[in-house]
Amino acid sequence: MSDKKYVLGIDYGSDSGRAVLIDTANGEELATSVCYYPRWMEGKYCKPEINQYRQHPQDYIDVLIKIITDVVEQTKNLDSAKHIVGMSFDTTGSTPCFVNEEGIPLALTAEFQEDPNAMFVLWKDHTAIKEADEINKISKEWKIDYTSHVGGIYSSEWFWAKAAKVLRDSEAVKSAAYSIIEHCDWMPALVCDKQKPAEVVRSRCSAGHKAMWREEWGGLPDEDYLCAIEPALKGYRERLFSETYTSDKAVGNLSPEWAQKLGLSTDVVVGVGAFDCHMGAVGGEITPYALSRVIGTSTCDIMIVPAEDLGDKCVAGICGQVDGSVAPGYIGLEAGQSAFGDVYAWMQRLLMWPVENILKNSDAIDAETYEKISNEVAAKVLPELSEAAKKIPAETSTAFAIDWMNGRRTPDATQAVKGAIAGINLGTDAPRVFRALVEATGYGSKAIVDRFEDEGVEIKEIIALGGVAQKSDFVMQVMADVLNKPIKVAKSEQTCALGAAMFAAIAAGVHPDVPAAQQAMGAGFSDIYEPNPENAAFYAKLYEEKYRILGGVIENQNL
Repeated sequence: MSDKKYVLGIDYGSDSGRAVLIDTANGEELATSVCYYPRWMEGKYCKPEINQYRQHPQDYIDVLIKIITDVVEQTKNLDSAKHIVGMSFDTTGSTPCFVNEEGIPLALTAEFQEDPNAMFVLWKDHTAIKEADEINKISKEWKIDYTSHVGGIYSSEWFWAKAAKVLRDSEAVKSAAYSIIEHCDWMPALVCDKQKPAEVVRSRCSAGHKAMWREEWGGLPDEDYLCAIEPALKGYRERLFSETYTSDKAVGNLSPEWAQKLGLSTDVVVGVGAFDCHMGAVGGEITPYALSRVIGTSTCDIMIVPAEDLGDKCVAGICGQVDGSVAPGYIGLEAGQSAFGDVYAWMQRLLMWPVENILKNSDAIDAETYEKISNEVAAKVLPELSEAAKKIPAETSTAFAIDWMNGRRTPDATQAVKGAIAGINLGTDAPRVFRALVEATGYGSKAIVDRFEDEGVEIKEIIALGGVAQKSDFVMQVMADVLNKPIKVAKSEQTCALGAAMFAAIAAGVHPDVPAAQQAMGAGFSDIYEPNPENAAFYAKLYEEKYRILGGVIENQNL
């Protein structure tokens, strides 16, 4: 018998799901598969104009079957199905959904299959701004400030605000719902056939950072507090959970039904889920006091700090500090930007408008030619802008931007603020606007670093992960200059999935803990970006004199 042991890391992102098959002995990536959510790609159930983003649970199921069977098929020459011992999931979050008494998401029942309120409410859904404001007001007047360990400000991106919003908007959901589940908890529950609310193994990561769970106050906030947020939440605390688990623990084994669907064995151990960037930080080989920046459509910034070093300190304005949320034995700290790559994607859409709305209807070209031109332009817009913007000396461009196009996550969460572009004149061209946007995302990054350091949390190094870090040397160099700190780029292109694979190996008993899994399975680093001293000094001045001042005006005047 071969002693080979493989694990699956499954990463559910904003647009797609991906799986990696990893050799636990050396971290070799044996296969990978990516699949976009079909309904999501059609734009179903979303209303961007009101920041509504919902995802159908059937998309998650369809994608899971596709990516797992695909990686198994890719490695059939290795007889990989026989050697897979574990699997773990990471997902976006907070991405909750209402379920019935059987634990089935309401959208998977006949009555609710086309109802967005019965679906998973994606992390970037900001329809619950009013509810978040109410939670913050109540929290400051309550006998216990339940927001104290989530930065002191509750966000519309998080669990209770979204739950209250859905209950207020839908009498049908309110009548049919029994409990609520996070996406990262539902995937393991689904494949282990432990969906009933009382059976679900809940993630310490999601519960602590987004649902205000803390062991010291007996789990979730008390019933009276939840009812003060929304009376329809009465009874939910009892039907949810009091215990949570770190991601090194096992939920159980694949059920016979799901083993058959995926072509795997019921011996496969399924680990406790977590949010993508928390597992991504582990996959990117985070160590104490390193700031791990998962950079994609948004950013999620993660640190781990020994509990004895942090003591009773509550770091203000971040997205929470939770014991064991990232790695057991450490306090996990979370921050982030609500938009990063999405800022650049916004400009791409802006520039693509003539192509998609004028050229498409031109009599001068046929449909096939239009498709070719449209695809070529879409693929080249950002790379060409980057190359042109790179050649513009930082000190010669007057354009300046604020990066709050999707609100602000950290520091001091508020989804009410808006982005801005200022300092433009008739000589301002597209590359200069793009450069200003890149610099703005750098300034947003600096605001996060400054908050940690101002609160007494030392940052010894910065590690960048994700698509933007891998693909854009221009963006990464600007960020290094703005932060005035070196940035290491993780080599793996799938650090979140790799982190999930590491936790799968721990849950399956192959490696004893996170450091051991990182040492055996880590992919290392591909690049280091050193700051340019002249640019760093220039950006430090602009950050204080423009970014902070203009941002303050936008926020204080509610522009």
